[in-house]
Amino acid sequence: MELNLTKPIAFFDLETTGLNIAKDRIVEFSVLKVTPEGEEIIKTSKINPTIPIPKEVSEIHGIYDKDVIDQPTFKQVAADLNQFLQNCDLAGYNALRFDIPLLVEEFLRAGVDFEMRNRRVVDVQNIFHRMEQRTLSAAYKFYCDKNLEDAHTAEADTIATYEVLKAQLDRYKETPLKDKKGNVFTPVVNDMKALSEFTARTKNADLTGQIIFNEKDEEVFNFGKFKGQRVVDVFNKEPQYYDWMMKSDFPLYTKKVIQELYFKSRPNPQGLIFK
Repeated sequence: MELNLTKPIAFFDLETTGLNIAKDRIVEFSVLKVTPEGEEIIKTSKINPTIPIPKEVSEIHGIYDKDVIDQPTFKQVAADLNQFLQNCDLAGYNALRFDIPLLVEEFLRAGVDFEMRNRRVVDVQNIFHRMEQRTLSAAYKFYCDKNLEDAHTAEADTIATYEVLKAQLDRYKETPLKDKKGNVFTPVVNDMKALSEFTARTKNADLTGQIIFNEKDEEVFNFGKFKGQRVVDVFNKEPQYYDWMMKSDFPLYTKKVIQELYFKSRPNPQGLIFK
């Protein structure tokens, strides 16, 4: 179905140095502008972010420092891109939570007052999530072709979850999946260790993902100003950060983990004090 447009709409996507709106930078953008007359104009450009691209991020999108060293900075292309997007509505996938805030941040850093008023925004991801609900009832209907009676009662939900997992094992048996690095593997197998690894968003050191393991299986912070840094290094340099965490409203299990790491960072540990 062709789009019913009264003004141009620009579909766009960003590749970046990371996910921090305030600190990270664009390394590539692509914009597809569709006009009410049906004309499609695409503009794609790599960008020198002026800061290093973390290796783990480059392994996801395939853009390394050497690929952007001779490319223009965002400031150098900002005026032209702003003109290209003039009078356009915007569309993207997860655009409201990430792409648009980061794009506007880059414009402002470049001294361009990118105007968002009077622009309509279409987030395709939100259409997907709202129309294809990810509730247990929806999963039970999709995988088991049954309606979930007594939804939100503990026993019914527990039994339904068990049946959904068995149905998933049947549906996705020998179904390949390509990861972000291009590797093809079969993730849904009848093995709880493999399923645990596949369904984990991060490899957590605590239960809530405040502390995660890096590629070297070292505990690193997953939040705040020390995000990505080894916990023992931070505690060794700034023990007051440990004191702040212990006095703050973190879960008890997180405090248990950081206490163990705190004493691990001490040159002469005297034993744990956590109660």
